[in-house]
Amino acid sequence: MIMIFECKDVTLGYENKVVAKNLNFKIDQGDYLCVVGENGTGKSTLIKTLLGLIKPLNGEVIANVQGKNHKGVGYLPQQTQAQKDFPASVWEVVLSGVLNNDHRCPFYNKKDKAEAEKNMEKLNILDLKKRCYRELSGGQQQRVLLARALCATDSVLILDEPVTGLDPAASMEFYETIKDLNKKENVTIIMVSHDIKNALNYATHILHLEQENDFFGTVEEYKKSNVSNMFLGGVAND
Repeated sequence: MIMIFECKDVTLGYENKVVAKNLNFKIDQGDYLCVVGENGTGKSTLIKTLLGLIKPLNGEVIANVQGKNHKGVGYLPQQTQAQKDFPASVWEVVLSGVLNNDHRCPFYNKKDKAEAEKNMEKLNILDLKKRCYRELSGGQQQRVLLARALCATDSVLILDEPVTGLDPAASMEFYETIKDLNKKENVTIIMVSHDIKNALNYATHILHLEQENDFFGTVEEYKKSNVSNMFLGGVAND
């Protein structure tokens, strides 16, 4: 099994403020990890650390994220209102994803455009190519951003609360799309989520960040854990 990320005795924080400590876990290729926990327990800080945007306060983060086509990580952050109103075409938004691949040419080439078109077709949004991004529904916007993220990777997706603000039908459609990428294309998924029921339905592993009682393991191990019982009050076994 190919290791994608490994955290060894990691302490997370910013401006010397500790938000999580003594984290030890490993994410392998093809895993689907959901990161859960209360607000303020370090979920967003962990994502920024895995992306290399900030350094751990202590410990070691080992990354092995370069895919078969020398791509890195595809990242889908939470959207701000300003981003939702971005006045660009769908094509422009998706195509910009190739810029995350050590893109040295000042212009998009045929390969870049073919990659963008392939991912739009994969996500059934090719017919939206000429539409203005800000005119789309929330579910359509997330599929556009997912296509953009896929232009940056062929191996690892990091998603931060991707279904926030989506209606139930759009949320389920998005989850099914992520499942297909994971199962059919062996894309490693790392998703921060408050949607614990669907996290348990779709993920292979759970990382639960808690002040003094972190958990990492398979979904089945999590369902049987004391952390799950305290956090969910029996929801895990419904």
